[in-house]
Amino acid sequence: MKVALLLTQAILASTLSFAQVIPLPNAHAHNDYEHDRPLFDALSNGFTSVEADIFLIKDELYVAHNKPASTKNARTLKELYLQPLDEVVRANNGQVYPGYGGSFYLMIDFKNDAEGTYAKLIEQLQPYKHLLKTKTQDGPLTIFISGERPISAILNDPENLVSLDGRPNDLGQGITADKMPVVSTSFKSLGFWNGNGEIPFDIRLKIRQLGDAAHKEGKKLRLWATPDDPASWQVLLNNGVDLLNADNLTELKTFLLSK
Repeated sequence: MKVALLLTQAILASTLSFAQVIPLPNAHAHNDYEHDRPLFDALSNGFTSVEADIFLIKDELYVAHNKPASTKNARTLKELYLQPLDEVVRANNGQVYPGYGGSFYLMIDFKNDAEGTYAKLIEQLQPYKHLLKTKTQDGPLTIFISGERPISAILNDPENLVSLDGRPNDLGQGITADKMPVVSTSFKSLGFWNGNGEIPFDIRLKIRQLGDAAHKEGKKLRLWATPDDPASWQVLLNNGVDLLNADNLTELKTFLLSK
């Protein structure tokens, strides 16, 4: 099962150059692994950021929203993301999308054992170091860690293979954008708005202030648990949100291409 999946992903990666796809710098695939073709549905729609939740189980990294009761048919980070991205980049002469100079973001949400998961991830990234954007290398892939974040380990790692998904209280702490390229928070932490009618002024002001603070430090702003529709996406874009969370990939693509 796992061998077949890895082979299928590799074949897809080697045959799809995405040359006709328009990259969308504001498009983030929420829980990307829940789509029919993890990673490839996002790539086919021009997304430049995808999200994978992982659990460390018996010395392996498995992708899942909830901890699997059995790992028999569970999918690994390497199978779904690391190996396919390597194949895509090789097929496209060092880029995820041909001619696209921006980073492709892989947000990895640690669900358990922050330190152990980090150690295993760094081990698994060794064969893929050529893909990564670091202090010394301008690779096409930026990995940033959310969830159970091993903050000290990442900040003190001189190799800088991965970075942090920041929180609002991380701003102003002198953390550089190479260590924390994105700042994220729940939309619900800013107030209540379900997308109907005009957004309350105080919530709009909080978003704009947070976006301004993040941008001042060279960081992107992402909000999760946002209303998931075009009218809401427009409000978020207008007020400084850089990465729009979406479950409906084609709807967000259509919206962004209409801009």
